[in-house]
Amino acid sequence: MNLRKIGDKFWFLLWKDNSLKGWIFSIVFLFIFIKFIFFPTLSLVTGTSLPLAIVESCSMYHDGNLLSDYDEWWEQHETKYSSYEIEKQDFTFKRGFNKGDILFITGKKPEKLKLGDIIIFNANHKNPIIHRVIKIKETNGEYIFSTIGDNNNGQISSEVNIQQDQVVGKAVFKLAPYLGWGKLIFFEYKQAESNKGFCN
Repeated sequence: MNLRKIGDKFWFLLWKDNSLKGWIFSIVFLFIFIKFIFFPTLSLVTGTSLPLAIVESCSMYHDGNLLSDYDEWWEQHETKYSSYEIEKQDFTFKRGFNKGDILFITGKKPEKLKLGDIIIFNANHKNPIIHRVIKIKETNGEYIFSTIGDNNNGQISSEVNIQQDQVVGKAVFKLAPYLGWGKLIFFEYKQAESNKGFCN
């Protein structure tokens, strides 16, 4: 069998065969492609091991979500951030995040990060945390970060002193609002009652 016939048979099985065998083949192929080709390539291009991240909590939620008024929100939260010498114009993602949002993450050199940026970092939790930078210290060329969730009243212990090697990357833009619920829905039953459901 020549390559042309093999290619035609592969293409038919992948896209046109509506039998059970065709469906199984398509699912297996897409799984292999995403896991072993798409994500490794995306990681290489973005410079981070986690180029796409799903927001799993309401810690960065702003009232009104996509329709929130940043000026109004800032007036209500200015005191919280002024103590960290963060000004209104320092903020990225001025409408925060909602649970289920998918974020596009890129690698970022520690010295390039600034106050108000959103970083994703590893801590003593099951999954990485996505919070806003409120302090940056440099000691002997090593950077230490401190973050807080926009919707949190205070910091959690694991975000007070974040070493630069804990930082996975910086959130660049919101790729798909709510789409991450396609995955989160399968793990909601494990959440504490206070963390279940949509943000409000």
